Amino acid sequence: NCTYINCGNTNIVIDVGITYNLVTKALKEIEFNPKDVDAVIITHTHSDHIKGLGTFVKKTNAQVYIMKSLIPEIKKIVPIQNINVIENEFSINDVNITLFNTSHDVPSYGIIINDGDKELVYVTDTGYINKKYWQLASNKDIYVIEANYNENMLMNGPYPYFLKQRVVGDSGHLSNHYTGMFLSRVIGERTKYILLAHLSEHNNTKEQAYKEIKEELETTKFDLNNLIITDQYEPTDLLEV
Repeated sequence: NCTYINCGNTNIVIDVGITYNLVTKALKEIEFNPKDVDAVIITHTHSDHIKGLGTFVKKTNAQVYIMKSLIPEIKKIVPIQNINVIENEFSINDVNITLFNTSHDVPSYGIIINDGDKELVYVTDTGYINKKYWQLASNKDIYVIEANYNENMLMNGPYPYFLKQRVVGDSGHLSNHYTGMFLSRVIGERTKYILLAHLSEHNNTKEQAYKEIKEELETTKFDLNNLIITDQYEPTDLLEV
């Protein structure tokens, strides 16, 4: 749960759910200095999205951009001078960013990044995506979106009943089926890449996620060679559009 995005002279990181050492190692592999990050945007405050944030800010003095609802948790780990409280729409240099509400068991947000030429949608950790945002998220160049679980694997898996209900609920996560359905309705002619993220170790596999979402996208014009499954233990190759 850590994504690096470069838009010309602007460098953005979304979430820091891994250690500073892992972030640094991955960024140095693409010849980027973490101290040159212009902004860190946090989607929500679950530990798997912020556990490396405090050290990252301490080592790089990066500026963190959050919605007001995240202040109580973020100020525990980030100095107040590094916190920027933003509204749903804001800019970093010449990059325009829109946040929209997602549905999780803590305040959480999806992100649309627009550099004036290309646009990216980032959505993880939500039980569903409100239809009022579908048009906002339509026909973008890149989608980074969770495909967290397969329904049968979840229901027949090791999780206790209450946790299964949490995952499938409106404040839980997106299933492969839902993600495929959503993508089939919002991607367009501009869409070049789809990255599937946040796959459950217990309730999904890369093969299952790919199979289900491929089935939903076969009726679209999307090039399925550009449907990419991310790995929580290995950095994804740097993609360019």
